[in-house]
Amino acid sequence: MVVGTNLGARLGFLVVLAGLFGWMAIMGSIWWTYGIGLKGREPSWQPGEPTTIVRSSDLLDDAEIMLTPMQPSGDAVADAAAASTALQSEGWLLLQESDPRRGQAVASADEIIQKEAEEFALGEYVSVAVYDKGGDRWPKINESLDFVAFFHEPHYSIVEVAPIVPQRVEPGRAPARPVIDETQSHRYVYMLRDLGSKRQPAIFITIGSLIIFLLLCRLLHVRDLRLRENLTADSGSRSSAKS
Repeated sequence: MVVGTNLGARLGFLVVLAGLFGWMAIMGSIWWTYGIGLKGREPSWQPGEPTTIVRSSDLLDDAEIMLTPMQPSGDAVADAAAASTALQSEGWLLLQESDPRRGQAVASADEIIQKEAEEFALGEYVSVAVYDKGGDRWPKINESLDFVAFFHEPHYSIVEVAPIVPQRVEPGRAPARPVIDETQSHRYVYMLRDLGSKRQPAIFITIGSLIIFLLLCRLLHVRDLRLRENLTADSGSRSSAKS
């Protein structure tokens, strides 16, 4: 109201609109920088292709996860140990139990096993190992200066799960510790990291608002130039009339 009464309806509208989109551009840039505000999809683990659940270690090469073919020995424990050694020899990193990446991968694998594939129910298996590979960012100046590393290598994860022996739960007693069923083969859940689009809405808001803000500033600048020309021409015509 104050701007409209002081500058007029049209000019006041342009000034207010330019201020609004300028503020939105600043707000969007802050959201973009810190990953807050209006956000898109969060990063998550998605089922890998072509096979998500590998039901035996000797099928890892068929699923294009390993290059080294595995020969089954009939001993599930020995086959799992041989597969672990082969995976690490081909560049897969065995994550420690204290690594936070392990918990995220296990939670996503539980979702795939229990709900999507319905391979096992809750309490019928245990996660014994998590392997990680890829995910490098580039280009990097060094390890501490990576703010220009906009490109990523594919990031993969394998969660190794083992079936457990069914146990009876007695009322009033603590659940027994899970015992791995050594007669069954371990399963391997193969997943690919989806980086999501967390900052995408903020990027669109920032760039779109900045473009509109600059266009409105251009309109205001052109209006000032035309007003100056008209005032100069009007003062010149008055001087000619007086002379």
